[in-house]
Amino acid sequence: MAILARSIAAAILLLSTTTFGFAANKVIIILDASGSMWAQIDGKPKLEIARESLRTVLQSVPADDEIGFMAYGHREKGSCDDIQLIVPPQAGSASAISAAADSMKFLGKTPLTAAVKQAAEALKYTEDKATVVLITDGLETCGGDPCALGKELEASGVDFTADVVGFGLTADEGKQIACLADNTGGKYIQASDEKALQEALVETVAAPAPEPAPAPAPAPAPEPAKSEFNFMPTVVLAEGGDAVIEGNAWEVYKAKSDGTRGDNVTTEYGDYKANLEPGDYVVVARDGEAKTEQKIKIEAGQVYKPLFTLNAGTLILHPRPSQGADVASGASVVIAYPGVDNPPTYYGDTKVVLPAGDEKVTVTIGQGVVTETIPLAAGRVIDKDIIVGVGHVVANAYYVAGGDKADGSGTGFKVLKAKKKIDGTRDEVTYAYGPDSKFDLPPDDYVLIATVDLAVVEQPFSVKVGEFQDLKVAMNAGVLAITAPGTSKIEIFETKKDINGNRKSIGYAYDEKYQAAITAGDYAVVSEKSDNSKKEGAVTVKAGERVELTVQ
Repeated sequence: MAILARSIAAAILLLSTTTFGFAANKVIIILDASGSMWAQIDGKPKLEIARESLRTVLQSVPADDEIGFMAYGHREKGSCDDIQLIVPPQAGSASAISAAADSMKFLGKTPLTAAVKQAAEALKYTEDKATVVLITDGLETCGGDPCALGKELEASGVDFTADVVGFGLTADEGKQIACLADNTGGKYIQASDEKALQEALVETVAAPAPEPAPAPAPAPAPEPAKSEFNFMPTVVLAEGGDAVIEGNAWEVYKAKSDGTRGDNVTTEYGDYKANLEPGDYVVVARDGEAKTEQKIKIEAGQVYKPLFTLNAGTLILHPRPSQGADVASGASVVIAYPGVDNPPTYYGDTKVVLPAGDEKVTVTIGQGVVTETIPLAAGRVIDKDIIVGVGHVVANAYYVAGGDKADGSGTGFKVLKAKKKIDGTRDEVTYAYGPDSKFDLPPDDYVLIATVDLAVVEQPFSVKVGEFQDLKVAMNAGVLAITAPGTSKIEIFETKKDINGNRKSIGYAYDEKYQAAITAGDYAVVSEKSDNSKKEGAVTVKAGERVELTVQ
């Protein structure tokens, strides 16, 4: 992970030497926050990859670029209208966008066509140059036509471009949305893993703007070949330490009159040697998160061999759920080192060079969080395990004990603290959807609320550190399939009336057919037509069985 982070940082650093594509127009980034973003690539949720990639790339964008941030599917599970412009286009919005991406939920549908249209309108694309960058891991699920929209925006826009990053899509899936980019003169980029996504964002979000070709210059007079280097710097982690020649970077800038950094001359890596023109420079040495800089004056005929001391050490961390367990590759590792405002996040095994001092390390595995302060001296290497202390739980719902597993889209699990508060409610801990839902939880007593369509069951359980549990929840439920020809609404009621003579409504659908899992028992089913006429039927549902009812 550390090697990957350095590779991407290097790519962004090279790009930062030129003018970025955002400089000439406003841009809105659209992030797919649908439920499919919980899927994992190489053991890491796609949503976490997207968050980290956005944060990394946005740090390299100039502060005066006007960037906005939009998301869809982050507030409602089944809505096609769940589209929100969270951060309007504005200068210096990188931290606000990163914070918004870090805090949002991922649970809804994929109305990508409507989202791109709203972003274009927010940018006033019929009046000004506008760019939209869409990051999606799925295809349109709300009936929109991205190909047609691309043609519409291209025809009516002043200078509109849509770049599309297909995150984890197959080649065939990519063809179905690439037309949105093609029809607006934008780019479609296929990103199958974390590295590819970051490279795609570098290309779309931080791509250098094209510059006009300069007029041909007269051929310069030949210069005598330079036979040796005049600048040969060395960087060490600590005084008296060995020279660092791998994984480090050198940035060379022209010095301004006040001694600050001017134009970037070059960025190099590893064991660096060069011939620099006479003049004043600012040279920055980097390794991992540590850096130092010096002002260098180059004079003709002189050789310079400056020593750069980073005053840094190396931290190697292995996050584990319990003592002796395997490293959790999806564990997030946040390191707040001396002098940092926005601590970086790593995943799984982590090796990084840090400025010497107290390193505040926060490791998260599932719902388990542990924070430890590690003093790191210059030149020292610390290699240690970080034990979060969680147990692992896999939850499944069954219609009846020993029967069929519930694996439909209506299956969900919510974990609550077992201990009730003074008002009788319980604190919610986490939730998940679908079969084989996984939870990493600190040791405690909990209540699992399992839901399969209309059936709901509570089951208490306890968690111990390092313990694995396979929770099988018997729902005592069957499947009720209702057909009501010509009806506009089907509603299911309990047969027993309350003291006021009313029956409790269990569920309903505006359709001629309605199928759902429901707790075993007796029910009344009412169908209602558009003229308000009603028909009623009775049905008994048995656990683990399917029953069909026609009301007409």
